[in-house]
Amino acid sequence: MAANASSLSAPWSDRIKRAGIILLVTALVLGGLVILTDLTLPRAIFAFVCIAAAALVPWQLHDSASTRDVEPRIDPVDAAVVRALMAGLPDPSVLLDRAGRVLHFNPAAEELAPALRRGELAQSALRSPEIIATLRQAIAANRPQRTNYVEHVPIDRWMELVVTPIPVPTSFGGADTCMLMTFHDQTPLRRVEEMRVDFVANASHELRTPLAALSGFIDTLQGPAKDDPAARERFLGIMRTQATRMARLIDDLLSLSRIELSAHVRPSDSVDLTSLLRQVVDGLESLASERGVAIAVDIPEHAVVVPGDRDELLRLFENLIENGLKYGASGAKVDVALRDMSASEALNEVRVTVKDYGPGIAPEHLPRLTERFYRVDVGDSRAQGGTGLGLSLVKHILNRHRGRLMIESVPDKGATFTAILPRSAPPDVR
Repeated sequence: MAANASSLSAPWSDRIKRAGIILLVTALVLGGLVILTDLTLPRAIFAFVCIAAAALVPWQLHDSASTRDVEPRIDPVDAAVVRALMAGLPDPSVLLDRAGRVLHFNPAAEELAPALRRGELAQSALRSPEIIATLRQAIAANRPQRTNYVEHVPIDRWMELVVTPIPVPTSFGGADTCMLMTFHDQTPLRRVEEMRVDFVANASHELRTPLAALSGFIDTLQGPAKDDPAARERFLGIMRTQATRMARLIDDLLSLSRIELSAHVRPSDSVDLTSLLRQVVDGLESLASERGVAIAVDIPEHAVVVPGDRDELLRLFENLIENGLKYGASGAKVDVALRDMSASEALNEVRVTVKDYGPGIAPEHLPRLTERFYRVDVGDSRAQGGTGLGLSLVKHILNRHRGRLMIESVPDKGATFTAILPRSAPPDVR
């Protein structure tokens, strides 16, 4: 850019030299014509003036046009500032001149549109009709413009483009208007909104099902079964089951909301997993007996302490072991094991494994098991009294405790769920 500025400051010397040569040759030619032909002196002078104008005026016009058509000559110091500002913008950003040629762009913009080149038209790299139309509107109106568009390659992304006219200082001492294109990725917000809509729809459906059952049985008890004691007892038992399922669903929804609200705060209390797991197993013995399943426990005698919230961890392991009893009942056995990995493998973590010997889970279902209301078998889940939120609660509780969940399963060979939690240091360690 410095070279361009210097060429603008020194064109008059070049013009004078060129014009002098042209005028000298012209004077010699016209003088010869006056002497050797019948060309009169006034006509020769008139021709000389015309040729002189032709020699000088086009240079001036060419220079004026060039100063209008080329990109703004930003002072080298200001150009460095502009580049630094562009590089510091977190969103993809492209600076254009009024003709739509690229002046600067930051690394994020290069990643978004690898075909961007300085000095070339932006529309060559950004071929979306919405982008081109918005840029033209901003240039024509000299006002900020915005639009939303969708990219389908390589993946679906929802983008917002804002084109803002901004004054940029030039080497002439004035300012030229440039166009700043800023791209905002709206995909996370769009996906969150879709998840919210799906969650509301699923929750409404899950609540409506037991409510419809309750309403139907109430109508039956008030009508045809009003004086039938046997039918009344059977219907009341079904109504109690549906009411219990709805209460569990509401309880799970409230628990999930509370956990998500405090997801950024890691629990700091100390919890002994040894005593907690024994408490969970003892509380589920009646369900195990009812399902004909034996719980094999492999838990050390000494305390294994982790930082956490006792109520949340209790809920976590209740869900995992209860799932094993319900969905793996055909295997007649559930293994519950606690391993302190800090002693055996020098890992500062604790692993709790719940393994059943039931029908297992097909591979295509594994990635989605922790989604809200996702079920491998909807009918079987509802028959077992599930709400579709158990493993989602497990995932969110582990996330809050900075842990993780591993799921392994082979069809017809059972499933293994492993909750991994960071190990807390013993109280006497400094």
